[in-house]
Amino acid sequence: MEKNFKRTLITTALPYANGPVHIGHLAGVYVPADIYARYLRLQGREALLVGGSDEHGVPITLKARKEGVTPQDIVDRYHNIIKDSFEEFGVTFDVYSRTTSDIHTETASEFFRHLYDNGKFIKQTSMQPYDEQAGEFLADRYVVGTCPKCGFDGAYGDQCEKCGSSLNASDLINPHSALTNAPVTLKETTHWYLPLDQYEGALKEWILDGHKEWKTNVYGQCKSWIDLGLQPRAVSRDLDWGVPVPVEGAEGKVLYVWFDAPIGYISNTKEILPDTWETWWKNPETRIINFIGKDNIVFHCIVFPAMLMAYGDGYQLPDNVPANEFLNLEGNKISTSRNWAVWLHEYLREFPGKQDVLRYMLTANAPETKDNDFTWAEFQARNNNELVATLGNFVNRAIVLTHKYFGGVVPTPGKFEAVDEAAFADILTTKTELDECMETFRFRESANRAMEMARIGNRYLQETEPWKVAKADMERCGTILYVALQICADLAIAFDPMLPFMGAKLAGLLGLGDIDAAARGKGHDVDWSMIGRTDLVKPGTKIGEPELLFEKIDDSVVAAQLARLERIKEENTIANFKAEPQAEDVDFETFTKSDLRVGTVLECKKVPKADKLLQFLIDDGLEKRTIVSGIAKYYNPDELVGKQVCFIANLPPRKLKGIVSQGMILSAEDANGNLVLIAPSAPVAPGVKIG
Repeated sequence: MEKNFKRTLITTALPYANGPVHIGHLAGVYVPADIYARYLRLQGREALLVGGSDEHGVPITLKARKEGVTPQDIVDRYHNIIKDSFEEFGVTFDVYSRTTSDIHTETASEFFRHLYDNGKFIKQTSMQPYDEQAGEFLADRYVVGTCPKCGFDGAYGDQCEKCGSSLNASDLINPHSALTNAPVTLKETTHWYLPLDQYEGALKEWILDGHKEWKTNVYGQCKSWIDLGLQPRAVSRDLDWGVPVPVEGAEGKVLYVWFDAPIGYISNTKEILPDTWETWWKNPETRIINFIGKDNIVFHCIVFPAMLMAYGDGYQLPDNVPANEFLNLEGNKISTSRNWAVWLHEYLREFPGKQDVLRYMLTANAPETKDNDFTWAEFQARNNNELVATLGNFVNRAIVLTHKYFGGVVPTPGKFEAVDEAAFADILTTKTELDECMETFRFRESANRAMEMARIGNRYLQETEPWKVAKADMERCGTILYVALQICADLAIAFDPMLPFMGAKLAGLLGLGDIDAAARGKGHDVDWSMIGRTDLVKPGTKIGEPELLFEKIDDSVVAAQLARLERIKEENTIANFKAEPQAEDVDFETFTKSDLRVGTVLECKKVPKADKLLQFLIDDGLEKRTIVSGIAKYYNPDELVGKQVCFIANLPPRKLKGIVSQGMILSAEDANGNLVLIAPSAPVAPGVKIG
């Protein structure tokens, strides 16, 4: 814990308002940020959680063009979806605003103008990507081509979404315009640049010498950029959507989104604290923490700090930038464009009341040190085996037994025995470990340490067996249940940053007070330091009726989600299918020599010792004929009997596995590589010619 900081400003990467948020966003940024904010507030430490929508990125204009609406229509729609989803999910933003607000436009414009007036920019004329067909300069995201590092044919001019590499538009192989698909040309234009090279020494001292405690992925990426030598970076773009560059001669130019967006942290703070915002940005007693994903490291650790250095006036640099790795979904990279994601607003609709299940999964499986995989099977297992069978089971047993033997009133304990003292000691030891994990942003291990408290409780009940003790010694039974209820209270507090809905419910059952208000910085009924106390739940307190904290998730629920993803995968495959080039032309006379007919399948069976072959007996309207076809992998022979198929009748007979095949059944390969039989749309007489 940093003793010299009086307050903590927590910022979260601004999501593009061109779509809803998904589990990758949540695991990478918003769940860990909310956990940390709640943890600080439960300790009574002053904390501010600031977020908002990034509404000026090129993805917004691409979405608007695709839908035939204005960019403002797009951001209005998705900003509200995102904001409402965060609120329902329990993310405790003190402010969640947007970069199209008036106060943001004023703040970003003033920031640029201050640097401009103080000579912090350099003005350069250069050749930039241009679409001759559209008559527009192309921002990075409008340039698409082949990634030079991984060969992915769909990388953007600023980043490859497949391998995660940061790129420049000039790096791409065969670049073309995302607007018209026309080849990219170069045209002269003038922009303002922030000379990052002038801040290289200061950045090196601040990061490489001063923050070796940062996560390996963050420190390593920063070191790589600095070691390669920093170059001036453009802070303006030729676009018509964004904050206009506030100087003369800049018509048709807007602030580059990565100059504009991080200023949103400042403007959002101003919005909620117009009179005291500088306390959170310019006071050295304020600790600033930026929660981001790994694809934003360079902007938050190099570009934005250089902007703050250039501005001066006491702006503080972040004390830590805990960036997570990527979360995949069922073995594949999450992709907004391919709809390969679990969307938060849809999850909330399909799993009502189960916010904490997803929060726990994303915390316990957080991609903190490497890319991790979200699977619905693990989602189910963590719910059923940990939340239900470990945490929920212990709490339910303690409350049920208290109602059974003491009418739901917390009993007065007798003398604590060694087993009781050991349980309290184990809780305190685990709390110390939990504190260390929280302070160092290791939230995955935090979830494990909190669950260990539930395991301690289960072991304690198994060892003391109050249901047996009650037959002979009710006083001792009361002491055991008193200890168990204290552990329940510990769990309510320890889990609250991660599972706030469960924490609030359990705190209410035990009469602890409004833990949710405390975790939002609005009350002090419950304090983090109370974990491990032996008198959290007072004797004589009437506790609530037994209530399940979590319910099991059935196999059918998982199957439905996997089926949905399979449909999406098929849709993507079809959408991305590219037809093979047309074969060479043949003259009509040659074509007419082919005898294409329809036949009815009389018999069908697998060819022995040939996994791919089926043997058909076909009614061709003349006489029965045998045809062997390599479609056994895709069809059950019994299902084909009685079906009609199309075949070429006048191919020379050919032996396959000792069977004479008298023709070729027609099939087509679908986008997934499966063979599909060609058949008439309605029954016809066997032997009918196709033509």
